Amino acid sequence: MAGIYIHIPFCKKACHYCNFHFSTQTKYIDAFETSIIKEITLQKTYLSEPIETLYFGGGTPSLLSTETLSSIYAHIQQNFDLAPGLEFTIEANPDDISLEKAQAWKALGINRLSIGIQSFQPHSLAWMNRAHTVEQSHEALSNAKTAGFENMSTDLIYGTPHLSDNDLLEDIKWLKHYNIPHISCYALTVEEKTALHTLIEKQKMEGVDAGHQARHFEIIVNELSNNGFEHYEISNFSKPGWRSKHNSNYWNGIPYLGLGPSAHSYNKISRQWNVANNQLYFQSIAKNQVPFELEPLEIVTRYNEYMMIALRQMEGFSTLHIQTVFGTSYLEHTLNVASNFINEGKLIQTDLGYTLSKQAKFFADGIASDFFIVA
Repeated sequence: MAGIYIHIPFCKKACHYCNFHFSTQTKYIDAFETSIIKEITLQKTYLSEPIETLYFGGGTPSLLSTETLSSIYAHIQQNFDLAPGLEFTIEANPDDISLEKAQAWKALGINRLSIGIQSFQPHSLAWMNRAHTVEQSHEALSNAKTAGFENMSTDLIYGTPHLSDNDLLEDIKWLKHYNIPHISCYALTVEEKTALHTLIEKQKMEGVDAGHQARHFEIIVNELSNNGFEHYEISNFSKPGWRSKHNSNYWNGIPYLGLGPSAHSYNKISRQWNVANNQLYFQSIAKNQVPFELEPLEIVTRYNEYMMIALRQMEGFSTLHIQTVFGTSYLEHTLNVASNFINEGKLIQTDLGYTLSKQAKFFADGIASDFFIVA
């Protein structure tokens, strides 16, 4: 099985923290539609397996008209073998989710929504420069429910300077109220070349505090775990049976094709990514050329990525997998590094290998980096 990701590189406005590729020049959406349809044809042989997940991400895919979404989906159907039970996700901003649009998405075949709530606190939304209001978030969730969507995920951003512990608890309370089965929680990070980074550097906005974020992370883990959610990946929580199949496949090394500007593709032996420039993308596709860079994946790179991803997941890393895929020397290296973390109580043994203890999860990326091998 495999997956397809389509990057929609347009937004109404720029969130201060965002470092994804996007443009507010929505007048180019028609040119994008023409190009993405052509790229679908150009890349139809990249994957040989049936497609079990289709994901429209961005940017803001919910900006696209139903007609544009339908046209793109029709060309996916024509060029790829879609497996029964396809998980078909669209990312959406609350201000785009009218009842009419939600019903149209449902009729098209979209069966999973990923909604960028981020917070139910007005001051937090203003600080992030989000385009929607708290009232629109409530309306969007109600409209999605009325349209018949059960498989829904919402994003929360925690650790912002003005988000109190009680604010965070109220955000979680609302998601429980709407019975959302999947919640993605992200610590606000200050990325270079973002508006947020510039504003903090100029001391026009308050920066983030690691201790504040760690406390928020602990609150989230405790609250959601106590309410029946699996903490199946560092940033992701789901009720049993409601994990994101698309993202889980990413993390488990399933091949995927990325379409659109800046989109990444992976086929187990190499990774490639399209140019992160809309006009260059349009121009290349018009010449029947997909504008991408290619990275062959050496065994060291694949090991390092496996450790990074495995330690972010509930199941942790498998010693058998490391032995089978990477060999004895890699297993010996892994167990040698792991011994210190085991003694410190940061790694605990499972039936297949080791996973992070609860208190170590907030430091997952740092711990994983200690396992990295530098070629």
